[in-house]
Amino acid sequence: MNSTSIKPVSERRLRNTTSFKQSLQNSLTMAYRGLLKIKRTPEQLFDVTLQPILFTLMFTYIFGGAISGDVKSYLPVIIPGILVQTVITTSIVTGVQLREDMDKGVFDRFKSLPIARIAPLSGALLADTIRYTIATVLTFTMGYIMGYRPDGGFGYVVLAGLLVIVCAWAISWIFAFFGVIARTASSVQGISMIVLFPLTFLSNAFVPANTMPNWLQWFVKINPISHLVTAVRNLANSGTIGWDFSISLIGAAVIVVIFAPITVRAYMRRT
Repeated sequence: MNSTSIKPVSERRLRNTTSFKQSLQNSLTMAYRGLLKIKRTPEQLFDVTLQPILFTLMFTYIFGGAISGDVKSYLPVIIPGILVQTVITTSIVTGVQLREDMDKGVFDRFKSLPIARIAPLSGALLADTIRYTIATVLTFTMGYIMGYRPDGGFGYVVLAGLLVIVCAWAISWIFAFFGVIARTASSVQGISMIVLFPLTFLSNAFVPANTMPNWLQWFVKINPISHLVTAVRNLANSGTIGWDFSISLIGAAVIVVIFAPITVRAYMRRT
């Protein structure tokens, strides 16, 4: 009696383990496919290569003297802000490319393959972490060339970069949801920019919050982008982990908990 009751449970566990391993392998394969797309069309990296360079140069030399007195003093303020703004904006590409693949019928062809149905979605999300990493490295490199020397040290700079990458990956679930439910890739980009544009520019990424009108400061202080920028500044500039670091991680976890299930559910219905 015991053996007959235990055996089905063991078999189910084995099937679940096998299914998880297969899904993971398929997701990694789809992620590799995403990297091959970047290799064959390197212009897809223009946003993560040119944007951090151009934005760092423009914002630093335009606002540096007015806000901090000189360019060098402004670098500890602007580099973390440019980093967050660039990487978070890059996460929009996840939803846009997802919608383009669905419109081209790529996902319909995937259904004929013996792979997990979730693999194309999860693979795309994994592949985009490479884009975030490239943007992070280039932003810090550009800042170093211009004279930025983070007092937090290399270890905390790496931790700051990882924090931004994790948060960008979490936010990409939101834009992946838009990519699944929207009708066109252009509408995904339009909706995403409407959401992201005020969050990034109405924050403390480029100027201190205390320089803004009182009625705007309240929004800047509760803006999640401001918390992420502050966390990155604390890590890179002083090597400290504060409350903003915890808020950023908690916010990222909340986004994944909310949007991952509804994105997967919407994706399964559409495919």
